[in-house]
Amino acid sequence: MTSQEIRQKFLDYFKSEGHLIVPSAPIVLKDDPTLMFSNSGMTQFKDFFLGYKTPTAPRIADTQKCLRVSGKHNDLDDVGRDTYHHTMFEMLGNWSFGDYFKKEAIAFAWELLTEVYGIPKENLYVTIFEGDASENLDRDQDAYNFWKSHIAEDRIINGNKKDNFWEMGESGPCGPCSEIHIDLRTPEEKAAVPGITLVNQDHPQVVEVWNLVFMEFNRKADRSLEKLPAQHVDTGMGFERLCMALQGKSSNYDTDVFTPLISKVEELSGKKYTGILEDEKDIAIRVVVDHIRAVSFAIADGQLPSSGGAGYVIRRILRRGISYAYRFLDMKEPFLYKLVAVLQEQMGPFFPEIEKQGKLVTEVIKSEEDSFLNTIETGLIRVEKLIQQTIADNQKVLPTLEVFELYDTYGFPDDLTRIIAEEKGLTIDEEGFKAEREKQRKRSQQDSAQKVYDWVTLEEREENFVGYDQTESETYITRYRKVENKDGEFYQVVLSSTPFYPEGGGQVGDKGVLGNASETFDVLETKKENGLIISLINGLPKDPKALFTAKVNASDRKNSQANHSGTHLLHEALRDVLGTHVEQKGSYVGPDYLRFDFSHFNKMTEEELALIEEKVNHKIKENIALQEFRSIPIQEALDKGAMALFGEKYGDNVRMIQFGSSKELCGGTHVKNTSEIGHFKIVSEGSAAAGIRRIEAISGDQSEEYFKNLEKQIAELSQLLKSKDVVRSIEKLIDENASLKSEVDALKKEKAKGEISDWKNAYEQKGNKQLLVKKTSLDAGSVKDIVFQLKKEIPTSVTIILSDADGKPMITVGVSDDLAADYQAGTIVKDLAKEIQGGGGGNPGFATAGGKNLDGLENAYQKALAL
Repeated sequence: MTSQEIRQKFLDYFKSEGHLIVPSAPIVLKDDPTLMFSNSGMTQFKDFFLGYKTPTAPRIADTQKCLRVSGKHNDLDDVGRDTYHHTMFEMLGNWSFGDYFKKEAIAFAWELLTEVYGIPKENLYVTIFEGDASENLDRDQDAYNFWKSHIAEDRIINGNKKDNFWEMGESGPCGPCSEIHIDLRTPEEKAAVPGITLVNQDHPQVVEVWNLVFMEFNRKADRSLEKLPAQHVDTGMGFERLCMALQGKSSNYDTDVFTPLISKVEELSGKKYTGILEDEKDIAIRVVVDHIRAVSFAIADGQLPSSGGAGYVIRRILRRGISYAYRFLDMKEPFLYKLVAVLQEQMGPFFPEIEKQGKLVTEVIKSEEDSFLNTIETGLIRVEKLIQQTIADNQKVLPTLEVFELYDTYGFPDDLTRIIAEEKGLTIDEEGFKAEREKQRKRSQQDSAQKVYDWVTLEEREENFVGYDQTESETYITRYRKVENKDGEFYQVVLSSTPFYPEGGGQVGDKGVLGNASETFDVLETKKENGLIISLINGLPKDPKALFTAKVNASDRKNSQANHSGTHLLHEALRDVLGTHVEQKGSYVGPDYLRFDFSHFNKMTEEELALIEEKVNHKIKENIALQEFRSIPIQEALDKGAMALFGEKYGDNVRMIQFGSSKELCGGTHVKNTSEIGHFKIVSEGSAAAGIRRIEAISGDQSEEYFKNLEKQIAELSQLLKSKDVVRSIEKLIDENASLKSEVDALKKEKAKGEISDWKNAYEQKGNKQLLVKKTSLDAGSVKDIVFQLKKEIPTSVTIILSDADGKPMITVGVSDDLAADYQAGTIVKDLAKEIQGGGGGNPGFATAGGKNLDGLENAYQKALAL
């Protein structure tokens, strides 16, 4: 059943039940101060519920375009990362304004789902409102009683206020609701875990498909509830989820609601969609095809992207789509606008506005893409560095000043910084950003003083970095300058002889102390600027010209260089295992962990990761001494086999680091011998971008701590299992589970035996032959077993079983051996399979066929009876 047919069946059913079919209201709300967008099917009828306007009919049905990207109902962050969340979605709904109420609404829903759409009843669960004492709300006993006449009581579940009391916002019409959930899992999964335990647990295959809201109250601004003038029904069924269920898919994106758009994106981008949830490429495609729908319909309904209000939300959605396509689909040129034509063809018959406004929609989106892509290139590098530093500092909020600097100095849109930060699980300080923007405005007006003062030069001295050879040195301050920021007053200093390594090459800058007998200052960070190694200290010495001792934090340095040397060994191992296409695409080296980004197109297997770990640790155990070529001609280094990173700029002379066969151009600090790395442990592997994988690993002290924690966990497991042999105890649990599964399988077989006796009595005598045509929802395995048994036990018989298990049509045919000359199971099944848009085959005595059209089973049933 196509999505167009599913939508039409819904409207036709409710039209037959006396409902007026009305068109979707605009997705953008121009005259509602409480909402920017229509976030539910009932939005356009709110005045009817409140009694402000008279409805055009007491019964109405429609499909409403909805958008949930802000406020209480915000699905934006989930879009693309699962199978069923969307920004824009269609809400199929039927409405009663003071006409029918709970009993009729429940009956309509059940009949439509189980009889019109043919969803197996055993796949459905319903929830009702359990009540809430804090608001003096009783359990919805009426809904429970009405549901009992349609569904088993053990499939009716109590739901709390969060799930079963529907409110469209902080105020407005509301009331208890009854959700219908569908279990789309395989028979094996259902046997292993009861579906009732997965309802409202965010399981991707046990999802809410319809919500019946019984409007009884109005939520006032003071949060109190008052009775509405009349009782109403407001239902909403997610169209995309319904299509997933009826088309036998496990993801909304695999239905024909999205596949035409996905095909176009594949054509334009050259990237193949595989449906993998964790793959950044696939996430990007889902984001693009979802977001183009939301943006296109918003523009068609009159909302252009802008810098404020609803227009800003639309611009943000569009830019999120462009950002995903740019970073993970390698789409560096405008292309989203080319998807509008597909959308017009797909949805124009039901939503004429996309046809009428198609040219405008296309031109607006292309213009926005052109404008936005021009700002991305330079800003992305700075944002990524900022995010990496924030993560390295174990922070969740990007530094406000740096975010504002991106916006103010480099012109990088703050909303893109926000989008990218959210994808990494970070946020920006919204109020802080606004405050900085206001400060900037005032600074511009007042021409205030700079935050960074001029250098004060002291005695001229040679300035050298000695950190490769020592972590402590006597030194002089050669120059300093004052720095003012939100945290106070600091000073940047340049030293004549500095052991502090400046941030670079992925490695973090050193911290430590700078002091003498009179005073000591903390070195908070070390960076390089215009060739100068600059350390930030928390004050200015009384005598800046005095002799000082500079001392690096030894523990941090030791762990950083262990991680840096480990990174080199990792790079070599990756190329050995995966191939020479692997190239470094980014790195972070700190005292806590290392991160390595590299070119590779597939998720690494557990075997590959284990082999890489083994190779690195083998090099560590070999006690390979560092060979450092501190300054050699670059060509000589390349001739020696050194790895040069693509895109890096190198001077005529370079530094080469060698550990045996590992040779790289590098300016970072390293261990003197691989044995100092300790133990190398990969803690994660994943996708950093399209075609880029990321490994995070630990060594040194962190690795030691990792194994201590592991030992602790094993000890705790041992205590829980009451056994020192943890592995054997877990194996025993697995065996016990397998035994329980066998018992379940046995119970299923017993159930099938019960069906056999019933079916034996259902054969029809056709002359001297016997025919059984039977509908069932038994799984394919059970049906096969029964048919084989029946064709042996029932002579001169043809057995035809039509199954709708898991919402998928299947036909099974068995012919007894004594009829083999007259009837062929394969021939029969191929003929019947035409009715379900499928095919199959088998041998003369047994054959099966699956199909796509569940509704076709009825035609196949009638056809089989005519044999």
